[in-house]
Amino acid sequence: MKRIYYYVYVIIFALSACNVNKSSQTLFDGDNIDHWKTNGDVTIENQTFNLGNEASMLLKNGNYKDFELKLTARTVDNGKGYIAFHTDKNGNNGYKVALNNDIENLQWWTKTGSLLGIRNLTKSLVETNVWFDMTIRVEGKKIVVKIDDKTVVEYIEPINPYRTSENADQLLSKGSIFIKNTGDGDIEFKHIDISPINVSDIDINEQQSKAIDETSDEIIKLHQDNFPVLDYHIHLKGGITGEIAAEQSRNFGINYALAPNCGIGFPITNDQQVIHYLDSMKGQPFIQGMQGEGREWPTTFSKEVRDKFDYVFTDAMTFTDSKGRRTRLWIPEEVWIENEQQYIDLIVQKIIDVTNEPIDVYVNSTFLPDALSDKYDELWTNERMDKVIYALKTKNIALEINNRYKIPHKAFIEKAKEAGLKFTFGTNNTDKNIGKLEYCIQMKKECGITANDMFKPKMKN
Repeated sequence: MKRIYYYVYVIIFALSACNVNKSSQTLFDGDNIDHWKTNGDVTIENQTFNLGNEASMLLKNGNYKDFELKLTARTVDNGKGYIAFHTDKNGNNGYKVALNNDIENLQWWTKTGSLLGIRNLTKSLVETNVWFDMTIRVEGKKIVVKIDDKTVVEYIEPINPYRTSENADQLLSKGSIFIKNTGDGDIEFKHIDISPINVSDIDINEQQSKAIDETSDEIIKLHQDNFPVLDYHIHLKGGITGEIAAEQSRNFGINYALAPNCGIGFPITNDQQVIHYLDSMKGQPFIQGMQGEGREWPTTFSKEVRDKFDYVFTDAMTFTDSKGRRTRLWIPEEVWIENEQQYIDLIVQKIIDVTNEPIDVYVNSTFLPDALSDKYDELWTNERMDKVIYALKTKNIALEINNRYKIPHKAFIEKAKEAGLKFTFGTNNTDKNIGKLEYCIQMKKECGITANDMFKPKMKN
C-alpha cells in the first residue's frame, strides 16, 4: 500500500511541476463545432474543421488567462490568418499568432508562428497543404509558441511594453480565443484543445526581470511598425552554433539568415558539401543565404545548387590587382597602394565587375582597406558612388547596409534609395558578438527606408 501511495505522489508532483491543470478541454475533435460561434464559410468535412475565406470562429465559453492551447492545422492554397487570445467577442485586444505559409505573400515577414507585431517571423517551419502541430502557451507574463514541438517564439511582456497607438491593446490580460482566415484559400483544423495553467508559484517580478526593456529597444519598434526584422548576414563561426543562434534570435526578436562561406579555401568548397549543409539545416528557423567567396565561386558551384539558397551574395573584397597580385582588402599585408586615387578607381571597377556575377545582394559595400578608411568621404565621390549604384541597379542587385563596418555612409544610401535599389541589413559577424543592427536602424531612420525598400528573399521551401 505504501508503494501505491508513493506512485500516486510522484504522479501528482509531476503534474504540478508542469503547472498544467488536469481539466483539459477539447474544443474540436473532428465531430462538431459546438464550442465555437462561427461566421462565414465554415464546414466540417472528413473530420476536419474548415475555415473559408474571411470566415472566423470565436470560442463561446471561456475566459482564459494562463493556458496552453494545442491544435493540429494546415493552410490550404493561399489560406492565411491568425489565432487571437485574450480577446473580446469581436476578436479585439490581446495577441495574435500568425497562420501563414504563403511564400508568394508580399508581406513575407509574418510567417506561421509569428506573434504579430511583437515577434514577426520571416521563415515558416511548415509548408502550405501540410499538417502541423502548434502550441501557444501563456504563463504569467511569458508567451511561448511552438511549431511541431520546436520553439519559434519566446516573449516576456515587460513592465512597460512599447506599443504604438494602433497596438495599444496588445497586452496580456484574459479573454477568449478567436481564429480568422484572411486569405484566399482555406485554413483547416483536425484537433483543438486547451488546458488552464496554474501559475500560483510563478514570481511575476522575477519573470519580468528577464524581459527586454522595450522603452529603449529599437527592435520592438520595427515589429510594431510592421517592418521586416531580419539580419541577412549571419555566420556560424567563432563558437556560435545553430542552437545558440536560434536562442539569441528569439531573445532579441531578430530573425537570422545564415550564410555559409562558399569558395576555394573556405568551409564549403563543392556542390556536395552545400547539399550536406542544407540538409543539416532542415527544420531550422533560418533563411539560407549563400556567400560566394573569391572570384571563381560561380564556376566552383553549379547553378542548380546555388539556386537551392534563398538568395546569393558576394563582395569585391577579394580580387587580383593591376600587377597580378591576389588582394584581400581586409588584410593590410595584401594591399599595395601606390596611388590612392587610382586604387579607389580600381576598387570601384572591381565592384562593377562583381555585378556580373550571379548574385542577388552585394555586401560589405564601399569597404576600404585600413590605409584608406579615414578618407572614406573624400574618396567616395559622387561620380564613384553613381557608377556603383548604376551597376547594381542595372543588374537588379540589392545593397547591404553593413552593421559591422558601418557602411555605406548616409550619402551613398540616400543615392541608392533614390535610384530604387533594395536593401538588406547585415552584421557579418566573426564570433558570438552579434549586435542588434544598430547602424542599420540608424540609417533606416535617417534615410527614410521603408518595408517596401527591403529585399525579399526567394523563400525556398
